Amino acid sequence: MLPRACPCTHLLLVLLATGGLGCQRGPERVFAFSTDASSRAGMVALEDGVLVGNEAGALVRLDRRGEPVWRVKLGHEIAAQPTVSGDSVIARTMGGELVRLGLVDGAERWRLTGEPPGLTALASDDTSVYVLGPDGAVRAHALDTGQVRWRRPAPKAEESRIDPGQRLPAPVLAEGVLVASLGDTGLVGISTEDGAVRWRRPMPPVLGMTREGDTVYLSTRSGKMAAVGVVDGALRWEQAPASVLTSPPTYAQGVLWVGTEPPQLLAVSPSDGRRLSSITLPSLLVTQLAVHGEQLVVPTSGREGLLLVVRRQGGAPVLTLRTDTPLRTQPVVIGDQLFVLGLDGRVLSWSLRSPAP
Repeated sequence: MLPRACPCTHLLLVLLATGGLGCQRGPERVFAFSTDASSRAGMVALEDGVLVGNEAGALVRLDRRGEPVWRVKLGHEIAAQPTVSGDSVIARTMGGELVRLGLVDGAERWRLTGEPPGLTALASDDTSVYVLGPDGAVRAHALDTGQVRWRRPAPKAEESRIDPGQRLPAPVLAEGVLVASLGDTGLVGISTEDGAVRWRRPMPPVLGMTREGDTVYLSTRSGKMAAVGVVDGALRWEQAPASVLTSPPTYAQGVLWVGTEPPQLLAVSPSDGRRLSSITLPSLLVTQLAVHGEQLVVPTSGREGLLLVVRRQGGAPVLTLRTDTPLRTQPVVIGDQLFVLGLDGRVLSWSLRSPAP
């Protein structure tokens, strides 16, 4: 087993050199930290590090050196990405716990039990945390007390087929509207004030969503992408850029990026959904990507765990890192430091600063 924070080369790491680096050294590895259990929750970016949960129910805050600031053990697996609001962290577990902790020290502020299993990422604002249940029910809890502010029941069985074992896409929060994808029900825009439905939009089951300004961009399991207005749910465009899409879209550098099968990274116009270009990948992209300056940081889900740093215009990767663990959650870039969470529960970090000659 890896030590908790390891600056040495225990991890099998292969730097596949590329044209962008020439004969220069590859990036410096900052640390490798084992959370001691596999993880599918994804990381939360903080100003000075990351927050990560695992299947053993551990929630860990790491600083930029890979040192634990605090570690809290909850009762069951943390499978959904927590959310941070102000000085608080809110996490949910597969055992039906919803917990608010202090961001500084991990101290428990309140805890609810008997909630539905938590597969879908939480959303929060200054006053509330929004919880999407596996059956499509939606609740708003007061951030300070955990008390339920409002709730919306799950769609009726005849209206929607939702597999309770399948993770629903993370909801998107903007302009006082919570946009949720509820299986065959399609998209629903819900008022964050009182839970009233602002709009409904028929849509095939959604892989994931992202927001830019007043628009939600989404990809579907049927190979379509669409742009929808946050406030009114108006359909701005709908396109099918590939026969099979594999990831939520990412808005970066004025372009939408999405994974496909066979493994490619597509660039799509956010104004009309037109396919702009493609980059071949070694294995599927199943999550959102990250950005470092003018470059894209692309995780892949194959067992080799290849992570590519590529230019927007394509060509040979600037850098390829092999982690030997599938990468199925979004990387985090803070300044020139890269953080990656492997499926095996390791948090790996490198400095992307250009090495001295």
